[in-house]
Amino acid sequence: MQRYFLAETTADYQTAELILTGEQYHHMIRVMRMKIGDEAYLVFPNQQAFIAEINAIENESVVMHWIADETAEKELPVHVTIASGLPKGDKLDYVIQKGTELGAAGFVPFQATYSITKWDTKKAAKKIDRLKKIAQEAAEQAHRTKIPSVESVYSFKELLEKSPQFDYCLVAYEESAKAGEDQNFAKTLKSIRPGSSLLIVFGPEGGLSPTEIEALLAVGMVPCALGPRILRTETAPLYALAAISYHFELNEPIEPFC
Repeated sequence: MQRYFLAETTADYQTAELILTGEQYHHMIRVMRMKIGDEAYLVFPNQQAFIAEINAIENESVVMHWIADETAEKELPVHVTIASGLPKGDKLDYVIQKGTELGAAGFVPFQATYSITKWDTKKAAKKIDRLKKIAQEAAEQAHRTKIPSVESVYSFKELLEKSPQFDYCLVAYEESAKAGEDQNFAKTLKSIRPGSSLLIVFGPEGGLSPTEIEALLAVGMVPCALGPRILRTETAPLYALAAISYHFELNEPIEPFC
């Protein structure tokens, strides 16, 4: 069943007419060829999701009414923000699309020392709008109740200044394993309580520079390794999100054999 995010919350949504226009109308009628009686999930900005049925199809709008609320929890219990040093090509598109499917709450691209890509200031706004669209479509596909935020490109200084906003901050650093810090990721997950916020910083293709690592640690970020293998810049965030999902959503104690 298709899912659509609405721009405004309707207090009396269970009794009021719900009118969809613009892109949502176009997708429902022109792309999906939906008809009167068809159903779809609608999601308000307050994350209330419900099933609605098409009552009428007008020239430029679809009229729907509430059928039933969705009760299943779709969001990670921990609010995870991914900070990615600008990678080459369309790798950031991939991180945002797949990271959204895996439950990320937000994305912060930043200009790192080893970032080969340099965004043109004049074109940056359009690129961010496209990334936000990718996040929205991925959230709809994954049946989430929240569209992750996608920030404009940060400078490294701005990233450092943002870190105090989070309850926990990690930086993926492959040298951590050599330094005996290979358990920091697992230790952090064990200490995080549901509802907490977590920032994880990932470098671009060339990694983070020694100066950047020093600055990140100076503001209290914890270095961590993500296993014994070296992961690509677009793979590491997905590995971390998958591990977080397993830890908080799938990991149940195994009963010992009697």
